[in-house]
Formats: sequence, C-alpha cells, structure tokens
Amino acid sequence: MKYKIHILILFIVMFSIPQASHAQVDFTQKPMDDLGNVEDMFQEHFFEALKQQGIENYQRAIDALLKCKKLDDKPVVYYELGKNYNKLKNFGAAEDALKRAVSKEPDNEWYLDELYDVYNQQGDTKKAIKTVKQLVKYHPDYRQDLASLYIKSKDYKDALKLLDELDKEFGISADRDFLRNEIYNITGRDADRIDNLQERLDQDPDNETNYLTLIYRYSETGETEKAFETAQKLLEVQPESKLVHLALYKFYLDKNQTSQAIASMKTVLTAPEINADAKTKVLNDFINFVAKHPEYEKDLIDVTAMIDENKSFQTLVELAQYYLKLEDKPKALMYFEDALKLEPNNFAVIKDVLLLQIDLNQEKNAIEKSEQAIELFPAQPILYLINGVAHNKLKQGKKAISTLETGLDYVIDDPKMEADFYNQLSVAYKLNNNNSKSQAFAKKAAALTNPN
Repeated sequence: MKYKIHILILFIVMFSIPQASHAQVDFTQKPMDDLGNVEDMFQEHFFEALKQQGIENYQRAIDALLKCKKLDDKPVVYYELGKNYNKLKNFGAAEDALKRAVSKEPDNEWYLDELYDVYNQQGDTKKAIKTVKQLVKYHPDYRQDLASLYIKSKDYKDALKLLDELDKEFGISADRDFLRNEIYNITGRDADRIDNLQERLDQDPDNETNYLTLIYRYSETGETEKAFETAQKLLEVQPESKLVHLALYKFYLDKNQTSQAIASMKTVLTAPEINADAKTKVLNDFINFVAKHPEYEKDLIDVTAMIDENKSFQTLVELAQYYLKLEDKPKALMYFEDALKLEPNNFAVIKDVLLLQIDLNQEKNAIEKSEQAIELFPAQPILYLINGVAHNKLKQGKKAISTLETGLDYVIDDPKMEADFYNQLSVAYKLNNNNSKSQAFAKKAAALTNPN
C-alpha cells in the first residue's frame, strides 16, 4: 500500500528552505562563488528527470538525476534514483539509492515505502519485514502487510497475533479472514479455526454470517451433526433467515426428513437474496432426489412453476435432462428451447433440441433450426445429418442429397457417423428413384457397420 504525495510538493518544500536562508544575505557584497547558477542547474536537471520519468524513459531520468547528485547530495535525489532503478528492475542499485535516502532522512515514510516495494518485488521477506515495521509507526494499515509477510516467512504465530489485534481494533475484515484461513489451511489447525469462529459467535450471537461461516467449517471438517445443530440455532435466533436453508436441506435429506428437506429447498429456490448459482445447485439436488423418489415429482413441478421467471440457463438444462431421463421428450424439448433463449449459440443445447425435434416429428422446425445452426457452425457434420434426415422424412430427396453430400466432407475419423450419412443418402436416392446409387450407399454403410 502506498501513501505517497506527488514529488513536486516535496520539491517545492525543499527549495523553499534555501530561499528563506538566503533572505539574510547582503546583496551589496560581491558574490564569492556561483551558487545561484548551481541551484538553477540542479533544478533544470531535476525537472528533466521528472519529465523523463513521467514518459517512462527511466534511464534518461537516471542520467539527469546523476547530474543532480554531482551538484547537490540531497536525499530526494537518491529517492528518485531508487524509484527509477526500481522501474528498470535494477533492484541492487534501487536498494543502494533508497538506503542512502533513508540514512539521510530516517523518518521519511515515502523513502521507506519505496524501499519496501523493492524488497517485495525481490521476494526478500526478511528485509521487507524490517522496513514495514518502520512504516507501521506512520500508518497502522501497514500492519496487515506485516501479517502477510509473517505468513510468507512462516511466522504463523506472529501473523495470527497481529490479525487478532487488528480484528479487535477495527472489526472483522474479509481480507484478514482470507489471511487467517490461509494460515489454518497451511498448518492444518482446523480446531483453532473452529474456536475462532465460535468465539466470534459468542461475542455476536445475532450475526447471521457468524452462524453460516461456522456451519460451513463444521461441514468441511465432517462434523455434520455440529453443523446441523448450529443451523438449527440460527433458525431459532432468526426464523426468517433464508440462507440457513442452503445448509438445512442437505442435513434433512441425509436424515431422511423429506418434508423438511423439500420445504427448505423451496425456500432457497424462491428467495430473491440467494444467487442463481446456489439455486442451480439446489435445484440439481432436488432433481436428482426426485429422480430416485418420483413420488415427489409434483413438488418439483410446483417449485419450477414458482421460479419460472428466474430460471438460469443451467437450471433449464438440468430440468430438460431430468425430463429426458423420464422419457418425457416434449417437456425436455420445452426446457432446452427455453435454455436456448438465454444462450442461443450453445452448440450442445442446439444439438439436443434438433435431435428431439426429429424424435417428435417436428421436421420443419428441425430444418429451420439446423440451417440457422449451420451458419453458426459450418464444420459440424451432425447438423447436416439432422437436416438431411428431416428432408428425407418429408420425402424431399433432392434437398436431402445436397445437404448430406456437403456434410459428409466434414466427417473425420468417425465411422459410425459416416455410416449414418451413407444410410440417409441411400434413403434420399431411393426417394429420388435412383436405386443403383441407393444400393451403393447402403453397401457402404453396411461395410462400415459390419466390417467383417
């Protein structure tokens, strides 16, 4: 994290000091040296360095700053040199310049911050920690950087202690929780993680997030009974909670408490505050459950009707596949078509729609849809095959032949599909009263299907 003020401000302040002291000079005396010219030259080179740095010409900036250094050994020159060397990834030179700046002004946080950045980029954790400890005096927010560095150096105890201090001072933070969980994951200290979460819950028993986090961690470590108990406590404290049902429905299913599980799933699927991804997962579990227990299909139908306007693409596909397993092809087609409205260029769903249209004798729809799909995916042979099948079923042999012969060119290393093309060409030529070609293609299909 950076707390830098533009260098121009620093520069103005720097040059205001000598001007104040020069006010006491007796200008009636003859000058003893050329200090005025030196100062002008310094400023000229310094501003040239700033200009070159601004246009990312770091080497020219360095050249100008080295001229400044010969004229005046100011700490700001070393600071700017360090910044430019850092940009060029010349970390050794950057470190030397910045350490020189810090030695001249040990309490200048900008110098320390740039030096910290040099160590960070090199991955020199030990030196970075030493520098950040100095920076903490100026800005407490650097303590979170220090915690991250402790983790890198495997000083987990110091890192946790620092995170605890920050949580007490500033409250819980998602960023600090990420660091804390990183430590628990590395060290395998799941018990400490649970203790920390339980302590938070004890301190703030009305906070829904504390319950949900603890439920998740209990579930993750296999302590499902404790997770279930925590979920029930949340429901007691906040009966209107919807998020708790994301955990409860699973527990109810595992305990064969079907009516409660269905009620929780319905709550999740109709709750506006629960995101679409979570709902999709729950609906998928609901579909799988009903597939094993078809007596609850009415509940599934009720729920899908309730969420009709908010179904995600994945939800619609899951429903289509569910009805496909049940051999309810009209419903499967309906949901696949709805899914295509959300993702009209999804090839997998386009293929499912076309195959179902053929199965359900919707040849005209299949021809129109396959022609649209061929424009999007001109190298997909299955689209030409389906189009040819649809034309054959409508006794349109010539159109079938044209499409099938075009599509056959795209079949590569797929004997089964190649045989399907030959069979459909056999049908098409027969419709076109060309029996010799019809028989020839039939033989080709048979040779691929029964090579022996």
